[in-house]
Amino acid sequence: MSANSDKDFHLEQGGASDDSIQQVHAQLQKQKPDKANGYSFLPLGILGLMCTAVFFGSIYLAHYSIRFDPLVVNEHAKREKPGAVVATAVPPAVLGKKVFSNICATCHQATGLGVPGVYPPLAGSEWAQGDEERIIRIVLLGLNGPITVEGKEFNNVMAPLGAALKDDQIANALTYVRQEWGNKAPEVKAETVSRIRAELGARTAPWTAAELLKIGH
Repeated sequence: MSANSDKDFHLEQGGASDDSIQQVHAQLQKQKPDKANGYSFLPLGILGLMCTAVFFGSIYLAHYSIRFDPLVVNEHAKREKPGAVVATAVPPAVLGKKVFSNICATCHQATGLGVPGVYPPLAGSEWAQGDEERIIRIVLLGLNGPITVEGKEFNNVMAPLGAALKDDQIANALTYVRQEWGNKAPEVKAETVSRIRAELGARTAPWTAAELLKIGH
């Protein structure tokens, strides 16, 4: 075979090879799926769900979180709502002062010194600071006849107040008397007043100092 013939043969072979390559490439291009135009909806949907979850989660935490309140750590601690009015117990003597001022001060005076020769003093009185059962009985049924207070004798009538005052009012008023003007005596309980009222039964007569001295100590 001549040199020219060999050259033509190789050219034909090269051309055939190029054609084969182009055909294979064309087949691969047909089999390759077309790329979708724009962005995929799947990632965008997931992103949207995540944003929604974060949004509603923030709202839930804002409403129901403990806001890092240190009182939550102590399960026994009492938390008050903002703006709530906290009720505080009023001392019996404070409540009793009002009762005394409205009723008892008319005779015994706001100073507790009474009226010389007429109404005995309560300030420094051995009766006021003595046995509570005696003075409870005096308030419930009243007192009639002479009584000696701080070495001075008084002879008058004290009206009964048991029907006008409740047990707690009597207890509070007597507590005030026993702890005011320098007096130092224990508080009188409403339960004690209730007990003595029950013990009196149907009695309505006022007490005398002689009868009261036989009671208690």
